[in-house]
Amino acid sequence: MLDFAIFAVTFLLILVGAVLYLYPASRQASGIPGLPPTDEKDGNLPDIIASSSLHEFLVNLHEKYGPLVSFWFGRRLVVSLGSIDLLKQHINPNRLLDPFETMLKSLLRYQSSLNGDTGESHMRRKLYENGVTKSLQSNFTLIQKLSEELLAKWLSLPEAQHVPLCQHMLGFAMKSVTQTAMGSSFEDDREVIRFRRHHDAIWSEIGKGFLDGSLDKNMTRKKLYEDALMEMESTLRKVTKERRGKSFNRHVFIDTLLQGSLSDQQILEDTMIFSLAGCIITANLCTWAVYFLTTSEDVQQNLYKEMDRVLGKGPITHEKIEQLRYCRQVLCETVRTAKLTPIAAQLQELEGRVDQHTIPKETLVLYALGVMLQDSSSWTSPYRFDPERFNEESAMKNLSLLGFSGSQECPELRFAYMVATVLLSILVRKLYLHPVKGQVMESKYELVTSPKEEAWITVSKRS
Repeated sequence: MLDFAIFAVTFLLILVGAVLYLYPASRQASGIPGLPPTDEKDGNLPDIIASSSLHEFLVNLHEKYGPLVSFWFGRRLVVSLGSIDLLKQHINPNRLLDPFETMLKSLLRYQSSLNGDTGESHMRRKLYENGVTKSLQSNFTLIQKLSEELLAKWLSLPEAQHVPLCQHMLGFAMKSVTQTAMGSSFEDDREVIRFRRHHDAIWSEIGKGFLDGSLDKNMTRKKLYEDALMEMESTLRKVTKERRGKSFNRHVFIDTLLQGSLSDQQILEDTMIFSLAGCIITANLCTWAVYFLTTSEDVQQNLYKEMDRVLGKGPITHEKIEQLRYCRQVLCETVRTAKLTPIAAQLQELEGRVDQHTIPKETLVLYALGVMLQDSSSWTSPYRFDPERFNEESAMKNLSLLGFSGSQECPELRFAYMVATVLLSILVRKLYLHPVKGQVMESKYELVTSPKEEAWITVSKRS
């Protein structure tokens, strides 16, 4: 039972622990509708455990109390926004820090960016974003090559053979991110396998060990985690040393950081975050996109027609990506339907107002993105996978407001969009993607939403 409880509340612990890492808590009631504390010490933690995940807890809470709700984490007041209209009203001056990045750095005990002043944080953020942009431009051909390798692997399989989609997409994402972030040393599959082993060990413990104390009580787990983190950091330091002051054929993410005025520790932290977050977001975006295509022959055929019209038999290029409008709609609808990142969080640094209610200073405000992404007041037939909904400018505007498109999207998601576009341009023009009959797909809602079990598909060659 304890193991289940730890698993169920991990995501909430991540959010609350990370966003309030450096701040005191507010204990002031707000008058916002919601749940009173179930337990004097734990607040509504038992209710979250009973719901299996924070996302599912918030779905039920917003259904019962409306788009603006409150609950208690211990003795800390938490407010959740569950509609796009309320999100528009929320004014919060703390916009420089990316919530996803802040959570990860806090949980890894990286403090150099959390303690910096506003100007330094802004400069560092711009450097990070430029690093992603330049690495995509310089490594575009590499991403094509890795996509072609995956295609060749699938073409070699018997048509009836089930393909483990999650496994293959995670491997593809690992190769894409490591070589784009750190260079040619990760062309060696042994290095990628070693990186994946450390990555998996770190990711599986994020949120558990530091915030509920369970890692310190299990010496086997603690040693595995610390060894993996030490090995991964050692690898990043080695790459930093090898590339500092030198010129290479391909510009990678870490090269941009080296050109800035960052310390070695800051370079280590930012490369670690891009490696962790980039892999998980890219792998799951690609997994869900391919899976949803197997469930809709019409969407898959429409995507093929666009690829054939824009690209013909030639390779995809940077210039032609802009013409693949329907492909972008498919990926946007994938993010929406999968609820790719179901929750974001901000600290209310100054007292604010939403829908005639006051949000006290230093209250944790959750953006229930998973609720908003399937809100019938914002989306027609919200549970249907329908890329054509993004023909409407209002739909794209809603997605941008939620941080999944336009200037608000995080760098890791921008990277994932590009990689997924290249991959689909290669797979869809050569293969039919088929579902496995009888498969029931359930979601696991954590920092990034993934299939609860392996997603299986089959493929066949286009004539």
